[in-house]
Amino acid sequence: MRTIDLNCDMGESFGAWRVGDDAAMLDLVSSANIACGFHAGDPPGMLKTLRMARERGVAVGAHPSFADLYGFGRRRISGERPEDLEAQLIYQIVALRGMAEVAGHRMTHVKMHGALANMAAEDPDLAALCARSVRAVDPGLILVAMPYSEAQVAAERAGLGVACEIYADRTYTDTGTLTPRSQPGAVIHDARQSLKQVLDMVIGGHIPTTGGKRLPVEAATLCVHGDTPGAVEMARGLRTALAAEGVGIAPFCRA
Repeated sequence: MRTIDLNCDMGESFGAWRVGDDAAMLDLVSSANIACGFHAGDPPGMLKTLRMARERGVAVGAHPSFADLYGFGRRRISGERPEDLEAQLIYQIVALRGMAEVAGHRMTHVKMHGALANMAAEDPDLAALCARSVRAVDPGLILVAMPYSEAQVAAERAGLGVACEIYADRTYTDTGTLTPRSQPGAVIHDARQSLKQVLDMVIGGHIPTTGGKRLPVEAATLCVHGDTPGAVEMARGLRTALAAEGVGIAPFCRA
């Protein structure tokens, strides 16, 4: 049976704040990208999410970001000294990997979050810094990256494995980048629209863009954002629809 990974960004609650329904999502996804405390998340939440993922057989990865709790990691930050940012990313990746070891689970991948991921998709220097950070911790880790991105190129140049990622709840520009959240229609809330886009990408092998283009893609993993309203229902519907097309859900890398 043909398979694709279904991933979700999670572990983003911290302190008294609750974001998403991680327990419900972990019953549906095959990979979890867990916040490392810089845009969301905290140590108790990291450990709890890792343990739940282990119990369900869900693969886990670090989800590092800019140091931006106030902006949920979605503000574009510039002017950071490269060596400082690299150290911050290494710190986050190592923290999640250490927590995973305590939880009895092996970390398999890294996925950059928010503005950091979007900027690294377009900036070759930032993309190379992200790849170096991952490789510095463990060259066996897989970097999750968007197609047509500098991050994908940098990971391949660094000798890292790459998992090409597509999104169920975001639209795409004609260059293959995600539509900025500041623009109307950037986030897909309609389940039917999301399903059509996913089937176009997974079954049809192309990304439909807002400008009407069809960009070829061979995806390894499909993302549903845990903080998107209705995310659990969207993920459940996607699993059902993909199964009807003969596509199963399985991690792109098993722990």
